[in-house]
Amino acid sequence: MAITAKDVKELREKTGVGMMECKKALTEAMGDMQKAIDILREKGAAMVAKKASRVAADGAVVTYYDEEAKKGVIVEVNSETDFVAKNEKFQDFCNDVAKTIIDTDVADVEALMETKLSTAGITVTEKITELIQEIKENMKVRRFEKVDGIMISYIHAGGAVGVVVMFDTDDETAAKAEFTAMGKNVAMQVAAMSPEYLDRESIPAEELEKMKSFTIDSALNHPESLPMPILTSLINEAIDEKKWNDEDIEIYQGLDNKQRKNFVNFISKEALETLATIALSHKEEIVDNKIFNGLVQGRFAKQIKEICLSEQEFVRSDLFKGDVKGYVASVAKELGADIKLTGFIRYAKGEGIEKKEENFADEIASMVKGE
Repeated sequence: MAITAKDVKELREKTGVGMMECKKALTEAMGDMQKAIDILREKGAAMVAKKASRVAADGAVVTYYDEEAKKGVIVEVNSETDFVAKNEKFQDFCNDVAKTIIDTDVADVEALMETKLSTAGITVTEKITELIQEIKENMKVRRFEKVDGIMISYIHAGGAVGVVVMFDTDDETAAKAEFTAMGKNVAMQVAAMSPEYLDRESIPAEELEKMKSFTIDSALNHPESLPMPILTSLINEAIDEKKWNDEDIEIYQGLDNKQRKNFVNFISKEALETLATIALSHKEEIVDNKIFNGLVQGRFAKQIKEICLSEQEFVRSDLFKGDVKGYVASVAKELGADIKLTGFIRYAKGEGIEKKEENFADEIASMVKGE
């Protein structure tokens, strides 16, 4: 059977594969379109296997929300390069995957891969195979998380960072533009400030204890920041018991009161380390000191404000001065509604993936070879 240009074009439109590969597949299939598609898929599977070991640390984060069902999802799909991540077909695939997760209520990535896309009659795995064959880069669906209820999303820099924030409020409030704007602002806060927890109550007791212990040890290891009565006691011990060398003792004793406030600029590094050792040796009694406790609580509270979304200083000070919790409350008051911030999810593309460093010349050579 003669293979026409029209046949080749039709196969290309169906698969996205290059003209020459389509022509070869049609020739091998004796003009049978479906058989040619199967041949291309088999070749694509072989290409997928070949590229599977290549690190895909770029890509995009996308979100999808079904307002009627009040179900949403955030998804990360990886590619090898930013160039492919900006490819329209890759982006369409990411969005199709997100919609499919909501439409099918699939539980995890493994099950998703064997699920048919909502927008096509093939599975996610088969679609990835087609894309790899066409785009010639490794790609994979890395992770997703579903959300039930009211959510607002924000995508930064074309998918570099994706955020969803969840709220508890009534449908009438959720439909208002002011609520959407507030939710977007909170989502942008999450993208910019990377909080770890929603609020203090969300932090596990064990983690709180670790944080407090770290704060105490950090203070003792930097004795120059300790309250003056404690610091003076430590310095006196270093001098009286000759734990500092004669030179450091002489230097310190020669400082006036103003210079002693910045004594670390004058004494040796070894003298400061000795001071920290002395502080740690008196850890129990220092921890019981009320002044020291006040210092620790202050630093601890600052850490909480940094890692908890509700406690963070709202970055849009042009809109509201105060913390995020206060900002949400101010919008709720303005709308005469009850609004509660209940959670958030933040994905950054490629986070936690160790990207292989390649020689640029070798990378170009591999692209030329089509590997």
